[in-house]
Amino acid sequence: MTEQNRTPTTHIVSVGTALPGEPVDNAQLAKVLGVNEEWIEVFIGTRTRHFARDLGTGEVRWTLADLCAQACERALAGADTDPGEIDFIVLGTATPDSLMPATVNNIADQLGLDQVPTFQLQSGCAGAVQALGLAQTMIASGQYRTGLVIGGDVCSKHLDVHRDLTGAAPSDLVNFVLFGDGAGAAVVSAEPRGKAVAVRQVLNRFTGLGRKPGQVIEWFGLADRHEDRQAVTEDYKAIEEHVPVMAVEILWELLGELDWDADQLDYLLPPQLSGRMTRKITEQLDVPTALEISCVADTGNNGNALPFLQIEKLLTQMSAGEKALAVAIESSKWIKAGFALEKI
Repeated sequence: MTEQNRTPTTHIVSVGTALPGEPVDNAQLAKVLGVNEEWIEVFIGTRTRHFARDLGTGEVRWTLADLCAQACERALAGADTDPGEIDFIVLGTATPDSLMPATVNNIADQLGLDQVPTFQLQSGCAGAVQALGLAQTMIASGQYRTGLVIGGDVCSKHLDVHRDLTGAAPSDLVNFVLFGDGAGAAVVSAEPRGKAVAVRQVLNRFTGLGRKPGQVIEWFGLADRHEDRQAVTEDYKAIEEHVPVMAVEILWELLGELDWDADQLDYLLPPQLSGRMTRKITEQLDVPTALEISCVADTGNNGNALPFLQIEKLLTQMSAGEKALAVAIESSKWIKAGFALEKI
């Protein structure tokens, strides 16, 4: 194959992240919610998280667009890339600021970008991987050279911290301690410049046919906003049962597609559900030669920001020739996702 006809490889050139405000530890959260601090530490295993709204007043301090724009600016600076070089923007989120306009367009506006294709994929923990997969397809087409891939969520908008949680169902209560807010962005390019890593494979597959959702986030409009339905429902038992099994399946499927052996992996980016669940999943993945890259115990589960927080840590450690594999699972309607990176 000639150089001219070769399919361009997608490279992650740099990553930027944004976490709102100071970290909120379990003692602070337990006091606000009126729950047991020890229960949070034992059952969830997450130490701190960040919130885009003030826990005391409920005031929104950062929108999702604000956090994503901050992450993009940091990624652009890290890649020494002018915003005018960006050919497209893809956002993955489960919690857009509004149904319309699309949050991705408000991000573009904050960055001063115009006349570029924008895409918003509404998805849970797989959204960032889906966004990366779309970016890879666009760069592989040869029509686009450089883009922004963004993932972020502001989960706190769905949680009323002043609500009386006495007698709350576990599927309801868990959401108040599991999630956090944040955003991440990557500059992706056909050019292997700077400290780039090559995207070798992206997996994204719906596997939820006939299966009950493991998580539901409701949208309340004017007609139903005062109904008693939970805003967020988590079937934590189903997640505990199925996610570790799915993670192992994703690991071996990606290794098979790449013709890599498990002992060739230098780094492993496991699913970031909670500190406790991540430890359990990593044990079942059982890749002792690979260094685990995790962040959820300190950031909380901030959804589509998590892969970027992991990659940001990864990029400070990878050396030429090293390989990394990431596993992500969306339990809302069961999506297998993941990607493989190689330092060139």
